[in-house]
Amino acid sequence: MSARPETLPVGSPRTATTARDRAVCINGRFLAQRTSGVQRFAGELVKALDAELARGQGWHIAARWELLVPPGDWPLPPLRHIRVRQVGQGHGHLWDQLLRLHCAREDLLVNLCNGGAVLRGRSLSVIHDAAVFRTPLNFTRAYRGFHQLLGRALALRSRIATVSRFSQEELSQALGIPAGRIAVVPNGSEHLRGVEPDFSALQRLGLEGQRFFLFIGSPVPNKNLGTAMAAFAQLQMPDLRFVIVGAVDGAVFGGGGLQGPPPGVVPAGRLSDAQVAALLQRARALVFPSLYEGFGIPPLEALLHRCPVIASDIPPVREVCGNAVLYFDPRNAGALALRMRQVLEHPAPLRPLLDRGEARVAQFSWQRSARCLLDALAPLA
Repeated sequence: MSARPETLPVGSPRTATTARDRAVCINGRFLAQRTSGVQRFAGELVKALDAELARGQGWHIAARWELLVPPGDWPLPPLRHIRVRQVGQGHGHLWDQLLRLHCAREDLLVNLCNGGAVLRGRSLSVIHDAAVFRTPLNFTRAYRGFHQLLGRALALRSRIATVSRFSQEELSQALGIPAGRIAVVPNGSEHLRGVEPDFSALQRLGLEGQRFFLFIGSPVPNKNLGTAMAAFAQLQMPDLRFVIVGAVDGAVFGGGGLQGPPPGVVPAGRLSDAQVAALLQRARALVFPSLYEGFGIPPLEALLHRCPVIASDIPPVREVCGNAVLYFDPRNAGALALRMRQVLEHPAPLRPLLDRGEARVAQFSWQRSARCLLDALAPLA
């Protein structure tokens, strides 16, 4: 845990008159949000940036690096070279917009979670996908309207970054900017490498000695959970379980979710990293049936733990997973059922996939992501 942040009142920005005194100000609002893949990206990337600074990287961009956080007692990442500074009031979208008041004109502002101050130039904003444009019915009207407007506004003043080549092309089309102007800063997966699995979760969920498939994500339309449930039902194996990890955010997605799970389905809710690691090490396979993704972290997390992956044959998953997973047509429940049966009845041919999976995981590290971010910031310095 790092030292408690310094607190400054509204309207008291740092002053920077030369490049030598420039700061990189990182938007730390993600600390006040519930953790999902986006907040995970931000937290892990900040820690990786701190490690890069310890290696002597990044100082050519700015002499100071700061994580600006809303007022509150947030769990802070352990940082040695990035100073934590508490600023402003509240921790909502208004705080985001007023963040520009706490950065000097020459400072660079970095937004990692689909938002940022729209009136601020000299900034980089990570928009993780084009889902609010491509799959608008997954969101409430208020949420999609706001984030469509926010994305377009950020594209006018900020440099945009995203997490995959697929999302780079999607955002280029949605926002009307050349793909070459959108930086790619991918996700990593090694945050689960050092986690000690908590196998007590198996007992709590009634999974000791059981064969089970695993789904990780929110049960919202683009995650395509219905197709996975239909495929599971086709197997007609009473001793088999289908475990669902995650919970829907009604404020964003309009209150989707399971309405009474059918036999064999185990809704696990939100779990800790240690509990997820335990499930990945015991599952017959991770089922990843998404129709639309910007990146897709769960398959990489599964491959890290040598858990086989059955995944949708869609461009972003191909980009991330390559030839290390079993693919299926995400609109064909029968095709998924065949893959699930293949895993259960013929596990030996999966070993080469798992070996290739280790190579894929090695290509997506948070250290690499931090270096990509530094490369994206360099032209703004």
